[in-house]
Amino acid sequence: MKECDVTLVRVYCSEKGHLHQQIIDLLHRDHRVAGVTAFRGIAGFGRSGHLHEVGLLDVSLDLPVIIEFFDRPDKIADVLRILHDMVGEGRIVSWPAKANLD
Repeated sequence: MKECDVTLVRVYCSEKGHLHQQIIDLLHRDHRVAGVTAFRGIAGFGRSGHLHEVGLLDVSLDLPVIIEFFDRPDKIADVLRILHDMVGEGRIVSWPAKANLD
């Protein structure tokens, strides 16, 4: 197995406004990154401190969503320039990793 350097990225957003779908479309259609997974959270809060959570009788459409994706560092650098404008500050985390892409 031959591993190569990749950059792994997590984008924190919410279901409200369907930003998560716009991001997934960007990653899939426009940039064809190597892999994407979206996770729907049951609770979370960000800079505002407002807690978003699901209750037993609640069908919330404003739950946290984490979009995780990876690819080679040069491709991710191009994507990150666009994403920073889309989601704003403090919502993107990235780190180097290894993956078998070949």
